[in-house]
Amino acid sequence: MDQRLSLITLAVADMDRARAFYETGLGWKPVFAVAGEVTFYQMNGLIFGLYNRTEMAKDGHFNDGGASYSGMAMAYNARSEAEVDDVFAQAQKAGAHIQKLPQRADWGGYSGYFLDLDGHPWEVAYNPFWIITDEGHMIIPPQEGS
Repeated sequence: MDQRLSLITLAVADMDRARAFYETGLGWKPVFAVAGEVTFYQMNGLIFGLYNRTEMAKDGHFNDGGASYSGMAMAYNARSEAEVDDVFAQAQKAGAHIQKLPQRADWGGYSGYFLDLDGHPWEVAYNPFWIITDEGHMIIPPQEGS
């Protein structure tokens, strides 16, 4: 298996509500959608999808107990602390639940967490030790001993 991630898909209870959050609230633009079923957004090197929660549970043979903390979060890395704060303001205005306000982290960065309208966690962070290219790709500089 290649070391890569191709697609992240979130199960959503209400496609119109989820699309309004990501598109109107956060300013994202879809590249493909089937009304009420699925929506895809082209990202920097991968695709982000929204899929009808009931249909995803059927498709994957999942026992759906609703959204809950699963030990996983999506992350948006910002180019500055100010951008972290701007993204949080935008998400909150769009209806996100603020889980943890941005603050200085013991690892030297600045981060916080919000939940989208279906309870999916997002971390928004500024990491002064990593590089974000103009295209939005993350690069971890080589470390001694790695």
